[in-house]
Amino acid sequence: MQVSIETTSGLQRCMTIGVPAAEVEEKVSAELKKLAKGRRIDGFRPGKVPPAVIKRMFGKQARYEALYQQMQQSFFRAVQDQEVKLAGMPSFEPTIDEDGKDFEFKATFEVYPEVALKDFAELSVEQQTASVSDADVAKMVDTLRQQNTKWEEVDAAAESGDRVVIDFEGFIDGVAFEGGKATGHTLQLGSGSMIPGFEDAIVGFSKGDEKSIQVTFPEDYHKEDLKGKAAEFKIAVHKVEKGQQPELNEEFFQTFGVESKTEEEFVAEIRTNMDRELKRALRTLTKNSVIAKLVEANELDIPAALVDQEIDRLRQQAVQQFGGQMDPSQLPAEIFKGQAEQRVRVGLLMNAAIESADMTASEEKVAELIEEIAQTYQDPEQVREYYANNAQQKSQIEALALEEQLIEKILAAASVEVVEASYEDVIRAANSNQM
Repeated sequence: MQVSIETTSGLQRCMTIGVPAAEVEEKVSAELKKLAKGRRIDGFRPGKVPPAVIKRMFGKQARYEALYQQMQQSFFRAVQDQEVKLAGMPSFEPTIDEDGKDFEFKATFEVYPEVALKDFAELSVEQQTASVSDADVAKMVDTLRQQNTKWEEVDAAAESGDRVVIDFEGFIDGVAFEGGKATGHTLQLGSGSMIPGFEDAIVGFSKGDEKSIQVTFPEDYHKEDLKGKAAEFKIAVHKVEKGQQPELNEEFFQTFGVESKTEEEFVAEIRTNMDRELKRALRTLTKNSVIAKLVEANELDIPAALVDQEIDRLRQQAVQQFGGQMDPSQLPAEIFKGQAEQRVRVGLLMNAAIESADMTASEEKVAELIEEIAQTYQDPEQVREYYANNAQQKSQIEALALEEQLIEKILAAASVEVVEASYEDVIRAANSNQM
């Protein structure tokens, strides 16, 4: 077998492979026998069909099947012999295909890029730090109480904090605009969920009122045609409700699956959960910051084949999120291309960094991550046993552990600027910047 490789562009390669005619004919003969086996042909007894007849009937199909197998086998043997780092599947093109002549074909494919990482010491990374304050805990407890508010309809004018059920329709210069209408809309006054002035204007309205309010859309409103525009909204009030927040008692505590008996125990449990959440969020932001600097410092070509594979994964995830009721291929690839390219780029750099440092996941880090997960369940021991007895799931934790070890290694070498932040800012940033 003769093999030659040339670079066509970037990461794309073209491999020309020549296969001796005898080797091809051997495969064609084998394929002919397979196709003819068990076939009934008029005028001949089973097993007594002349080779010439078999070749006339099945020759083209046999050669097609044999050559396809030959191209696959020869290509992957050549990839192994030449130590090619193949990225994605190849496309084949026969160039010499004649009876009695050596067979020749070209395989076009991509390879993984050679990654020459910059020294970690050249990176400058921002690392946020924060803590859970008493005010943060008090606000969280108040939020939990608000989320469990019991609402009762009242025959009174609406006040800030009350909840109303309304119909509304918006007009600009007397013309209704798209997206400005709703029926049976539930709105808590003072929540800030509507544009400035909308909720304040409804304070004082009662059930049965049909009135108009005047408001102005903010200059930074997300719809271009509404920015800064004065609008009139016609409001019809169907219901006014007042809320009663639950008392901090054992019955309330049990709704969150905790065994607290007193307010002090409940608050302590909330703080523990917030501390755990903050730790994860800070870790996420630090990881994202390090990865961003790693990508910024190391330019590299990425194989289109890997990007296409990642696009397919993102399509599958999107379909699952929407209930799996459509064909993933119907989603345009362009929607996911940027995210897919970033994921491939990050993966290549992280793998290169791990390989260059000859790192393996430490048992201590794996145990630490499993323990963090276990502590979020009522029966932590059951979670520990699950990972101990499930190699596939444990391997996922090992991959996370390896990533964390790499991040720690980079931080130890890089210039790190520690920035103080609030609990809320860290949680918000971590939730909006997942990679």
